Amino acid sequence: MLETVPSAAEAPVRCSPEEWALRVDLAAAYRLVAYFHWDDLVFTHITARVPGPEHHFLINPYGMLFDEITASSLVKIDMMGNKVAQSPWPINPAGFIIHSAIHAARDDVQCVMHTHTINGVAVSAQRHGVLPLSQQSIFVLQNLAYHDYEGVALRDAEKPRLVADLGRKNYLMLRNHGLLTLGRSIADAFQAMYLFEAACAIQLRAQCGGELIPVAQEIIDSAKEQARQVTNGQGPELLIWPGLLRRLDRMDRSYRT
Repeated sequence: MLETVPSAAEAPVRCSPEEWALRVDLAAAYRLVAYFHWDDLVFTHITARVPGPEHHFLINPYGMLFDEITASSLVKIDMMGNKVAQSPWPINPAGFIIHSAIHAARDDVQCVMHTHTINGVAVSAQRHGVLPLSQQSIFVLQNLAYHDYEGVALRDAEKPRLVADLGRKNYLMLRNHGLLTLGRSIADAFQAMYLFEAACAIQLRAQCGGELIPVAQEIIDSAKEQARQVTNGQGPELLIWPGLLRRLDRMDRSYRT
């Protein structure tokens, strides 16, 4: 069953209720990235796989600031980068290369989030990457991969190397470039990015002080079980996402249009 959804942009978006709910959550993620100052003008991207067998995904309209993005303005494309729904906006070619490669390789992933934060890029330029220095870092380190910098991601030839380096991990540090997280939901990818960014910020501040105290490897190895216990087995969809949406709704509900 399809429903016509009023658009805040040019034309109504005709989609299933499931896709509309996904659009609202993805627009919220863009607004939250702007709220936390993780955006880089218009040059990063978050994508979400659209339910169904067509292998379509949603991406930001290239040129729209993250705090302007709405559910109806998101651009739906196929795995070749072709628009499958009307939109006057282009898409970021580098965003397409990175995200199409991951969505094609990882059927377990709904959302891919990529940032160019100052903290994230700074740590990505350090030879040893993320260090075991904080509680936040242990959740990253037990699921972290690295991909070497090859310039702006504009070449299809980079895709196999990106996918091979990522493997089955859900955190990827793009060397000299930034941070990338994967999630079974938008909330899952967002929570992962929050931890990734926090680990990098803490590391940089700690490195400005005295002697560093590393976290023991056995603690890192048990991070997954620790996360399960501290959240009472609830995922971020139940534990953090509703509160983040309430925060957005208090500030500006226009992302829902």
